[in-house]
Amino acid sequence: MRSERARHNKIIFSGTVGAGKSTAINALSDIPTVSTEAVASDATARLKPTTTVAMDYGVLNLPGGEKVMLYGTPGQERFSFMWDILSEGGIGLVLLINNANPNPLQDLEGYLGAFRQFIAGTAVTIGVTHMDRAPEPGLDAYRSRLIELGLSPMPAIFRADARSRDDVATLVKALLYTLNPGLNDA
Repeated sequence: MRSERARHNKIIFSGTVGAGKSTAINALSDIPTVSTEAVASDATARLKPTTTVAMDYGVLNLPGGEKVMLYGTPGQERFSFMWDILSEGGIGLVLLINNANPNPLQDLEGYLGAFRQFIAGTAVTIGVTHMDRAPEPGLDAYRSRLIELGLSPMPAIFRADARSRDDVATLVKALLYTLNPGLNDA
């Protein structure tokens, strides 16, 4: 019998600066998001005027009263201490990679390495953003890199527009299906 208390699950959004983590959480959240944006004061300022310095937070309401808490990490490595803090109790990772960065495959490898322990106990789904501005490398190059890295099971990887609720929902659904292949599409 299902508990009267609603279940809450926590999904982490991480990835490179400018990949769209805050935007993705805004697109999917059923509540106004909590954000810790601050004026960018380092090299990030060349990419965008503000950056997340602690976290973003949103909630996705599921049928039956369940909720998925959405936590976005800062993308800058100098805030990497927040990655472990925010990952505590998480059920999985949505990793966003900005394809317009100079070496997005290296970014992919770096973030997978940084979250290696978390991913080993949960799962990861990958969204490649900004492919409209930078179509290469394509998804096949990402799949090849994932094979080289020996991730098992192979993470789902999608082209994603972080502004699109449907695209972000697809990433979350893929993550949830990886965690529980018997889920029904709700």
